[in-house]
Amino acid sequence: MTGEKTIPVLRIFDYDKAIEFYVHWLGFTVVWEHRFEENTPVYMEVAKAGITLHLSEHHGDGTPGTQVFIWCSGLKEYHSELTGKQYKYNRPGLEKTFYDSWCVTVNDPFNNKISFNEKISTDKN
Repeated sequence: MTGEKTIPVLRIFDYDKAIEFYVHWLGFTVVWEHRFEENTPVYMEVAKAGITLHLSEHHGDGTPGTQVFIWCSGLKEYHSELTGKQYKYNRPGLEKTFYDSWCVTVNDPFNNKISFNEKISTDKN
């Protein structure tokens, strides 16, 4: 077996709040949305820079309070972009971790946490 991609499923409870957080603030793009019929829960895929998440209003899809750990690059610039937007519900810090990484952790409106991490370069050049 060879894995191709891991896609976390995060439980959401409010479509508009999810769009405000994931699209307007974090900068993800909605790839697709699915509802079985009008006025039913949404299941959607959002993506940004090689990161894919599934967001679901369906009971039983994911558990509020999930934490997702993501390795990435360009984190300091992304942190500046996020803090520059002055999102009133979240002001993440940029922390140096014990595992030699920079980390920015954001909390979504549904109590899920996403930790974006970038290895600290040890090059002395």
